[in-house]
Amino acid sequence: MKPNLNLLSKILLNIIKYFFSVDENKSKELGEINSILIVRQHNQLGDLLAGTSLIRALKEKYPQAKISFILSPQNYIALEGNKLVDFKFVFDKKKLCSISYIKSLKNFLSKNYDMCLVPVTVSISFTSNFLARLSNSKVRIGSNSLNGVENPSSFLFDRRIDLDWRQHPDSHVADRILDLVRPFGIDTKDFKTEVFFEDVHKIEAEKFINQIRDNNSKKLIGIHPGAGKKQNIWNLNKVVELIKNLKDEFDCVIYFTGTDADKNELDFIKNNLEIEIPEFRNKSIQETAALIELSDLFITVDTGTMHIAGSTDTPVISLFGPTNPYNWAPVGQNKFFIRKSDFIDDIEVSDVLNLVRKILK
Repeated sequence: MKPNLNLLSKILLNIIKYFFSVDENKSKELGEINSILIVRQHNQLGDLLAGTSLIRALKEKYPQAKISFILSPQNYIALEGNKLVDFKFVFDKKKLCSISYIKSLKNFLSKNYDMCLVPVTVSISFTSNFLARLSNSKVRIGSNSLNGVENPSSFLFDRRIDLDWRQHPDSHVADRILDLVRPFGIDTKDFKTEVFFEDVHKIEAEKFINQIRDNNSKKLIGIHPGAGKKQNIWNLNKVVELIKNLKDEFDCVIYFTGTDADKNELDFIKNNLEIEIPEFRNKSIQETAALIELSDLFITVDTGTMHIAGSTDTPVISLFGPTNPYNWAPVGQNKFFIRKSDFIDDIEVSDVLNLVRKILK
């Protein structure tokens, strides 16, 4: 199946193809790999965190290799402190009018890479594909098609892989993302999301806990109610009811995570509660991961923070609506999700409470 392109797009694509197309190489031999470039400027934070299995697979196959990333302004923080990644560059289209920025991008692309990859999770990005083509790489691996739809810019890659998950609609993103490199003998069995944090982040988390908990025997429960996609936000009145029930039944200490983007949701909940709930707001990924790691339970909707929580050893309850949790929910023995239908509000407070009881008791 071919994608629908307007006339102007077709003309531009043909011009680019004339000047930049490369011959396909069907060999699955990659040769010696010491330097790898991954282009993921087209994914959100959650997508990148959920797909860190790719980095792990590359390091297992090529432990000596240096890994570089081209990221977006939205997702680069997902790899902050990641000890498996050596170099990062933030690709910001708004800065392409700056000569100095273009020079720095050119320098990053001009390094000698043995292999360049453009992973795919939800959609194909022409910009990412074109950046891969501009890179000074011996091998460029990208998608030839996605779920039966042709990649119109596949000519930018010399190694082209058909990606099709229609026969496995419930496969996890951490599993799917490896299909791009599995034909080359690159794989891993460890799908867990990974966030690296240092002692300094743990100290910040402990300082917060000491401020909000006067008794170490009390359970510590974190809640993340906000999400960038409104359809992923659970009914806030139910959040209020859940908190009241948790306090009554477990005499626990509860805190919120979030950013200023979640202010409306957090303010609504606080205004409808008779008790004060402290906030761990606008903190780094590492600090948030450290706090969740020190908690007894974390409850979240489907958003980027859910993937941060999934990187910890703490039990996590994820609430889902329209998104398939089998694709996106954190993986692990103590990672749970609840989904009733495409409408997240169909989840009842009792559904969450019953699962909390099983986890904490």
